[in-house]
Amino acid sequence: MLDAVVVGAGPNGLTAAVELARRGFSVALFEARPTVGGGARTEELTLPGFRHDPCSAAHPLGINSPAFRAMPLERYGLEWLHADLPMAHPFPDGTAAVLARSVAETAASFGPRDAGSYRRLVEPFLPRWDALVRDFMSLPFTALPRDPVTLARFGLTGLPPSTWLMRRFHDERAKTLFAGLVAHVMAPLGGLATGAIGLVFALAAHARGWPVARGGSQSISDALAGYLTDLGGAVHTDYEVKRLDDLPPARAYVFDTSPTALARIAGFGGYYDGYRYGPGVFKVDYALDGPVPWTAPEARAAGTVQIGASRAEIGTALRAASREGRAPDRPFMITVQPSVVDPTRAPDGKQVFWAYGHVPNGWTGDLTDVMERQLERFAPGFRDRVLARAIAGPPQIAARNANYVGGDIGSGAVSGLQTLLRPKLSLSPYSTLHPAVFICSSATPPGPGVHGMSGHNAAKTVWRRLRRP
Repeated sequence: MLDAVVVGAGPNGLTAAVELARRGFSVALFEARPTVGGGARTEELTLPGFRHDPCSAAHPLGINSPAFRAMPLERYGLEWLHADLPMAHPFPDGTAAVLARSVAETAASFGPRDAGSYRRLVEPFLPRWDALVRDFMSLPFTALPRDPVTLARFGLTGLPPSTWLMRRFHDERAKTLFAGLVAHVMAPLGGLATGAIGLVFALAAHARGWPVARGGSQSISDALAGYLTDLGGAVHTDYEVKRLDDLPPARAYVFDTSPTALARIAGFGGYYDGYRYGPGVFKVDYALDGPVPWTAPEARAAGTVQIGASRAEIGTALRAASREGRAPDRPFMITVQPSVVDPTRAPDGKQVFWAYGHVPNGWTGDLTDVMERQLERFAPGFRDRVLARAIAGPPQIAARNANYVGGDIGSGAVSGLQTLLRPKLSLSPYSTLHPAVFICSSATPPGPGVHGMSGHNAAKTVWRRLRRP
């Protein structure tokens, strides 16, 4: 009998399997698709030689992840690549605010009235960042806080809505960039703890940047799988699990799946019926005949570019997708241009480009033209560079990854109490109705992102259970 079986080879499932194998437990991992990866994959979606990331592309939480940093993933081929700027937020007038590695450079891009406010916001946390990110991403407490004072101070700053935190700023440049940071998790700007979400993304950039993985996000998953194999773990692909009886006998079963799928497989009935899924995304991967012709020079040097003319425009787009059930007329967009730092992603002189906007969960329309009109506001002539497109709306995204119910790449709405308490109100969110069944997906704390910490935290719950007499 195995000690643990893990279902789902996304970053969290892989991390949970690694953490258990590192502690001497026998582990087997089962994945329905032909390759490991989940939300961290790389494929030729458009033309030969153009390597795209179907889901995640830039990894501020990955490079800062306490779980990943404790593993020798560089031995298994993972290499982080950094653009000159982690992120830029251009405006229609051809200028841009930036999120740079330097706090001073970032603050200067906001203008004199907000430079000091931004420094006072982030500088107290940076010297204690490693302890803070470990404590923040281990909530609810799977370990005693290393720095409870800094964590409490961060909570006081970040638990209120981001709209409260933005009152520190006078001008729209800083407010708009910060609103864009919050929108990465498709959260309404006035929601609980949205200030913390924006602040974590900003601090992550100053601490270690917003890199891409050389060769694509698949490199992260392949490194985790390689490490797991060397630890003695077994990886089985092309193996769809429809019920617990499909799996070999084990002392524990750990699911990197949506709560909906877990309830179906484990026979939990309506146990997770109260769990809410958030807006979907409409994503376009581009093969380009050269770089994006951004008007703002800062955007040409950035790995990630946020698209939203103002805080009000971003808020309107989020409300349309999350509350009004319609696609926005001017979507907030997150774009990534890996070819700025990674020439392996496209043929010589060409580039890959990654972009998505928010739409209602399960939306079946086509947002391509709306997205490209929005891009043309900040990069006139963009359409002239397009060689090919790979388009994926919520149905296609959900078909590609079953965890993304209705196209929700966060595997659950980041709003209300579910921002902090997911997938259920529980002191042990990784446990389930069955004492031998656990959940480790992004539906559990700390939530969305390629960081493996949901898997890391769940593995702690599992090995404590396995060590009981």
